[in-house]
Amino acid sequence: MANLNKVMLIGRLTRDPELRFTPQGTPVCDLSLAINRVSRNPDGTQREETAFVDVTVWGKQAESSAQYLKKGRETFIEGRLTQERWETPDGQKRSKLKVTAERVQFLGGGPRTGGGGGATAAPEEAPAEAPPEGGEDVPF
Repeated sequence: MANLNKVMLIGRLTRDPELRFTPQGTPVCDLSLAINRVSRNPDGTQREETAFVDVTVWGKQAESSAQYLKKGRETFIEGRLTQERWETPDGQKRSKLKVTAERVQFLGGGPRTGGGGGATAAPEEAPAEAPPEGGEDVPF
């Protein structure tokens, strides 16, 4: 049986993107996305749930994301789940699921509160570039 690791998310950025570079010069951008879901309780009252997801973008898409995206901007992310694992200084093992973006598409005109957000000249989709092999394990 084949495996599938595919994630598609639409949400709003919770903070401005953070761009950095690997020692080899590869651009990497960290995003945080808030995804809202509205549902009804059995008694008919409405409730809203929010999931917060960390996203890592590599290459030219990372640079475009850092240049054009801002806090509050609606964004479509297509990618795959990756798991980070580490050990704390006191020896506890930790892990965290993240999304590694394979495609980033800029949606809407900007933050909910500010309309255009100064990003109206942004391309609708950042150019596709695959992350480097084992990109999640690159030391910084």
